[in-house]
Amino acid sequence: SSRTARSEEDRDSLWDAWGSWSECSRTCGGGASYSLRRCLSSKTCEGRNIRYRTCSNVDCPPEAGDFRAQQCSAHNDVKYQGQLYEWLPVSNDPDNPCSLKCQARGTALVVELAPKVLDGTRCYTESLDMCISGLCQIVGCDHQLGSAVKEDNCGVCNGDGSTCRLVRGQYKSQLSASKLDDTVVAIPYGSRQIRLVLKGPDHLYLETKTLQGVKSENSLSTTGSFLVENSTIDFQKFPDKEILRISGPLTADFTIKIHYAGAADSSVQFIFYQPIIHRWRETDFFPCSASCGGGYQLTSAECFDLRSNRVVADQYCHYYPENIKPKPKLQECNLDPCPASDGYKQIMPYDLYHPLPRWESTPWTACSSSCGGGIQSRSVSCVEEDIQGHISPVEEWKCMYTPKMPVVQPCNIFDCPKWLAQEWSPCTVTCGQGLRYRVVLCIDHRGMHTGGCSTKTKPHIKEECVVPTPCYKPKEKLPVEAKLPWYKQAQELEEGTAVSEEPSFIPEAWSTCSVTCGVGSQMRLVKCQVLLSFSQSVADLPIDECEGPKPVSQRACYSGPCSGEAAEYTPEETQLLYGSLQEFDELYDWEYEGFTECSESCGGGVQEAVVTCLNKQTREIADETLCVSSRRPPQLLKSCSLDPCPPR
Repeated sequence: SSRTARSEEDRDSLWDAWGSWSECSRTCGGGASYSLRRCLSSKTCEGRNIRYRTCSNVDCPPEAGDFRAQQCSAHNDVKYQGQLYEWLPVSNDPDNPCSLKCQARGTALVVELAPKVLDGTRCYTESLDMCISGLCQIVGCDHQLGSAVKEDNCGVCNGDGSTCRLVRGQYKSQLSASKLDDTVVAIPYGSRQIRLVLKGPDHLYLETKTLQGVKSENSLSTTGSFLVENSTIDFQKFPDKEILRISGPLTADFTIKIHYAGAADSSVQFIFYQPIIHRWRETDFFPCSASCGGGYQLTSAECFDLRSNRVVADQYCHYYPENIKPKPKLQECNLDPCPASDGYKQIMPYDLYHPLPRWESTPWTACSSSCGGGIQSRSVSCVEEDIQGHISPVEEWKCMYTPKMPVVQPCNIFDCPKWLAQEWSPCTVTCGQGLRYRVVLCIDHRGMHTGGCSTKTKPHIKEECVVPTPCYKPKEKLPVEAKLPWYKQAQELEEGTAVSEEPSFIPEAWSTCSVTCGVGSQMRLVKCQVLLSFSQSVADLPIDECEGPKPVSQRACYSGPCSGEAAEYTPEETQLLYGSLQEFDELYDWEYEGFTECSESCGGGVQEAVVTCLNKQTREIADETLCVSSRRPPQLLKSCSLDPCPPR
C-alpha cells in the first residue's frame, strides 16, 4: 500500500510511517478501523504496529437488530454435535465479554461459538465500550477510544446536568367503588432513567401518545423486556411488587396508570429525569448596520421548543429558572471603505439588526374569590432591549406585530363548599312527642368533607317529631324507652377532621354497637396522616408524629332495652346515656336528681328516679313549664331492699 509522508517524530524512530485507515468494521452503531506501520530495523521496535479508532458512529435503524445477535444467528445453519439450533446471544458475560457465547433457543445449552466477536461489538449492552481484537476497549460518549468522558443524567456528553431536572415522588392508591384505575404519573417525551416500584396487590399499565397524536396502551402482563414506541421497557412482576425500568430517552409521552386489583392499598415510588424542553438558542448575526465604511451587527436569543423544533414565545423559556438568556454579541462588519462615487455608507433598517420590541407581563394577581369564580389581572407592557441587554418600556404600537397578551382571566371557577344534609334519624320516641336529628356536612366541589361553609345558611340539625301512637304507662311496666341521643352523634360526625399538609389525627367511622340491646361498646381506628402536596395522596405516619390529644378509639353505646326486661341503671349508666342531653341549646333542661325512697323495707322493692327542671347555668330548680321545649327523660326504676324479711 502507498505510504504517507513520515512525521517528524517517526523520523527519529525505527518505525515506518503509519498506513492509511482500514474500512470500518460496521456501517452503523459504532465500529472500529485500524492502521498499520512497519518496523524498519532488524532489531525489535518499541511500541505497537497497529492502532485503532472508532467509526460509523451513527445509530442503526431499528430493523437492523443487535450486532451480537447477528453473529450468533450466522451459526444457525451450522450443525453443532450433529444438530441444528437457533442461536440467541448471551450478553454481559463478566468473565469474557468479547467471546461469542450463544444459547440454543428453548434449551439451557450455552456454547462459545467463537473465541472473539467481530470488532465493534459492544462489550456490554448498556455501555459504549467495544471489543477490538478480542479485548474490551473503553469508549467515551465522545466515541473516542480510551476516553473517560461520560453522559450526564440528561444524556448530554460531558454535560453539567443543566438540561434536565430530577422528578421524584410517591403515589398511594385511594380505593373507590366507582373507580377501577387511576393515573400515577405522566412522564413526558425525552425523559430518561425512569424507575417505578409498586408495592401492593394492584397492577401497573402504560398509555403512550406520540408527538403525532397516536395513542396506544400496554398491559404489562408478564415479566420481560418490551419495545414500546422505540423505547425498551424492562418489567418485573412479583406476587406483591412490580418494578418498571426505562433507560430512555422516551420517544413519546408515557402515562403510568394503576389498575385496582385488591382490597388493600398500594403505593408507587417513582423517579426520572425530565428534559427542559424549552431552551434559549442564540441566533446568527443580524445583517450589518452599514453596507460599507464600517458598521456593527448583533446576535439575539430566541426560545426554542426541542420537541416541535420551532421557535416559541419567550415566556416558555422564562418558566425554567435554570434557563439563562444569553447576552447579545456584537462585532464589527463591512470595514471596507465606501466607493468614492457613493460618498456615504448605507444604514440598514432598524428591524434587521436590532432585537424587536416584545410584550412583557407582571405575575397574575391573587384571585378575587377563593371559589365560585373570580378574576385575576396583570399588567402588560411593550418593552425594548438595547445592545447592552437593558430593558425599557416603549410605545405599544411597536409591539402590535404580535397579539397583546390578555390582562384579565377567570380563576377558581369551581363551586364553593356547601351544606349537605343527611337523612333524618328516627324519632327519639316510639309514642307521643320527641325529637329527630340529622347530620349536616360542609362538602367541597370534589365531594370531600371540608370547612368554609357559612354558619348563617347551615340547615338545622334537630326538629320536633310526633309519633301518632298514644303512650300508656302500666304500673308494673317501664314506659317506652328513648333511643340513643342522636344529637351528640350528629355533632361528632360534623366535627370530622380533613387530612391536611400538617400531620394530624384522622379518626375513621365508629363500628356498630357490640350489642343489639342494652349498653355495649363501639370501636374506631385513629390514624396519624398527612397530605403529600406533590402527589395529592395521603400517607400514614407513626402516631408520635401527630401533636395534640389523640381522639378516643372506644366509647359506650346504648341500643335500647332488651325485650321483656325493665330498664335498671346505675348512676354511671344514667350519666352515660343521658349526659349528652346537657349539650342542647336550651337554657332549661330536665335532669335526674337521685331516687325516691324504696317502696319496701325488705323483701325487694323499687326506687324511682326523681326528674327536675334545672337552670343549666345557675343549677337551680326551676318551674317545670320552663322545660316544656325539651323532652322529659323516661322514668327509671331500680331494685332495692333485696334482703328477705324476717319471719313474722
